[in-house]
Amino acid sequence: MGKYFGTDGFRGEANKTLTVEHAYRVGRFLGWYYRRLNGHRTKVVIGKDTRRSSYMFEYSLVAGLTASGADAYLLHVTTTPSVSYVVRTEDFDCGIMISASHNPYYDNGIKLINGQGEKMDETTISYIENYIDGHLDLFGEQLEELPFAVREDIGCTVDYAAGRNRYVGYLISLAVHSFRNVRVGLDCANGSAWMIAKNVFDALGAKTYVINAEPNGTNINYNAGSTHIEVLQQFVKEQRLDVGFAYDGDADRCIAVDEQGNVVNGDLILYIYGKYMKDRGKLLNNTVVTTVMSNFGLYKAFDAAGIDYDKTAVGDKYVYESMQKNGHRIGGEQSGHIIFSKYATTGDGILTSIKVMEVMLAKKLPLSKLAEPVRIYPQVLKNIRVKSKSEAQNDPDVQSAVRAVADRLGDTGRILVRESGTEPLVRVMVEAETEELCERCVDQVLDVIRWKGHEI
Repeated sequence: MGKYFGTDGFRGEANKTLTVEHAYRVGRFLGWYYRRLNGHRTKVVIGKDTRRSSYMFEYSLVAGLTASGADAYLLHVTTTPSVSYVVRTEDFDCGIMISASHNPYYDNGIKLINGQGEKMDETTISYIENYIDGHLDLFGEQLEELPFAVREDIGCTVDYAAGRNRYVGYLISLAVHSFRNVRVGLDCANGSAWMIAKNVFDALGAKTYVINAEPNGTNINYNAGSTHIEVLQQFVKEQRLDVGFAYDGDADRCIAVDEQGNVVNGDLILYIYGKYMKDRGKLLNNTVVTTVMSNFGLYKAFDAAGIDYDKTAVGDKYVYESMQKNGHRIGGEQSGHIIFSKYATTGDGILTSIKVMEVMLAKKLPLSKLAEPVRIYPQVLKNIRVKSKSEAQNDPDVQSAVRAVADRLGDTGRILVRESGTEPLVRVMVEAETEELCERCVDQVLDVIRWKGHEI
């Protein structure tokens, strides 16, 4: 990760950590860089979520892009995967999504997407960061500032809602069954999905019931969406729906709820669709890509089904890298980022919903039955603030405590200790057969970290 950009873009509180000046300079760099790289006027497509600050950042990015001679195509309020789709199918140099995903409304972010619809490469990100800090050594030049476009070279903006509409049509085309008479609940998190998800499900014939689709600029993710799944659980039970789907702020995640009101998270979705692919001979390499945070119970279920799995670091970026490198077709995270590489280059919440519906309709089974083979193990995760993350993790006594827990759990559970990517935290997670055992094992390691004086 860089100084400003993490694994999911440049994110922070609007006009504190992430300012309009940052956005302007990102636009200035991208407009200039791609013209120098490709020798033609730069074309950039931009989407945004429903946060109040998204308009401010959109205008700042557009000012920077057009001042550098780029044309900015505006999708307006849309989802992150729609930006990725439009970039890779309509010959754009890159794409920008303005969103802080599942964060509260006062945060925002700038996600950069390359010309193939994938997350921007680290080299280009490093150039942007250098330019933000006022120094850039590129194309054999040392630059403190970039030249402005003049006269006919100045860029323009283009209303490009048509691109978003084509994405909606693409989603509809991916359904292989009619959703006729299926009672579906959608929680749009007062975010990007509010203009898209219902249209897709209505077009496919579902009886669609929608909540949290009235964004006002400050209610995105507020007691809504995939991070507050209890709201959809209650709604599904009250309305006696067949299934429910909850999205996050930019709709690249999906968490499902079965007809009984039980949560079907990303791990369970990976099992359900991975098993469906295997049954049809479509699971290339017989492998599903997961992260180290996937539940121990998922791996037990994969073992029983004869499905192999790869484990990556936390982050859909790393999941996608594994899929690309090894030719795997499905991967994702417990949080609901699911990537279907045949259809998309990023997690897509609405696409995930369509694929879950496909399995239900093909198998003629309720979601609860499809998820039944996976026994989710109790999980306890605790964070501890430390002076030095590396020193705390590499302390011999801490490592000894971790090994002792691992030996104690054997093949009935696991322990994972990792650093936070953004805060001075060490995270200790244990999965075991009972929550009480998880608590004891986590505290056993935390006590050693405190005893050795690493805690702040």
